[in-house]
Amino acid sequence: MSGFTGLAGYLVLVVVVVGLIVVATHLLGERHRESGTGVPYESGVLPAGTGPLRFPSDFYLIAMFFVIFDVAAVFLFAWAVSVRELGWAGLAAVLVFSLETAVALAYIWKSGAFDWGRARRLAHLKRHGLLP
Repeated sequence: MSGFTGLAGYLVLVVVVVGLIVVATHLLGERHRESGTGVPYESGVLPAGTGPLRFPSDFYLIAMFFVIFDVAAVFLFAWAVSVRELGWAGLAAVLVFSLETAVALAYIWKSGAFDWGRARRLAHLKRHGLLP
């Protein structure tokens, strides 16, 4: 129980220090009220137009899938580097991991997350009652 007491004390200490830092920066920080303060300024170019472009959620889904399966590739690479030390138990673990990754990919594929065409949009509209 003493290990949890130390962990709880550390957690309280971290929350207190973070709170003090936030309050100190709010009280001691500079205040800028000029007209150009709220304007985004990137790479020396002032913005032109109304607002940011809106991308369909498909782009974000593909990005998330890429990150998920890229992390899986990193795990497989780490296993490949230490395959001799891990032995048969490591092989069994990587086979289970690969099977889980393949099942996840099959589920994503079956659910239509990779279909970007017109048929998917029409099916989505029909499913939500927006088309007869």
